[in-house]
Amino acid sequence: MATLNQNKDQYSIQNASATVSESLRVPSPPPKPLFNAHLRIARPSNNIPAILPFYTTGLGFSVLSSFTAHAGFDGVMLGHPSAPYHLEFTTKVGHDTGRAPTQDNLLVFYLPDEGEWKEAVARMERSGFRAVESFNPYWDVKGKTFEDRDGWRIVLQNAGWELQELHR
Repeated sequence: MATLNQNKDQYSIQNASATVSESLRVPSPPPKPLFNAHLRIARPSNNIPAILPFYTTGLGFSVLSSFTAHAGFDGVMLGHPSAPYHLEFTTKVGHDTGRAPTQDNLLVFYLPDEGEWKEAVARMERSGFRAVESFNPYWDVKGKTFEDRDGWRIVLQNAGWELQELHR
C-alpha cells in the first residue's frame, strides 16, 4: 500500500511492500496551472477500425479529424467539438503496439446524473460492449468498466469528481 506524505514543499511517496521513497519538490512559487490547455490523449492501436465502434457508437464520440501517411502514421481524433479534450489513435505500418500495459490503465468519465450514467451504460451494452470486472474494486462500487479491443479500459463512474483531502 502506497502512502503520500506532504511536508511544506515536498511530497514523499512511500510503498511499504517495496520500501520505495520518492521525493518530488514543488517549486516555490508553484508554476501557473494550464487552465486554458486543450488535452489530447494519444495512444497507438494495431487496428483503428476495430476499436472505433467502442468510442463512437458506444461512448458517443464524433470523428473530429483523421489523417493518413503523416510521417508514416495514420490516425483519427475523436471527441466532441466543444469539449476541452479529445482522444487520438494512431497506427504505423510494421509497428506492433500490443495490448494495454495493465488492466488498471483507465480513462474515467464522471457522470454525476444517474439518468445520464444509466443511458451511457445502456448505450455501451446496446452497442455490444459488456462491462468487465475492474482491477481496482473501487471502480465497481459506483461505476462500470468497459474494455476496448486493444485491452484499454474506460470507467463510466456515477459520481461527480471532487478534490478530496489526502489520507495521511
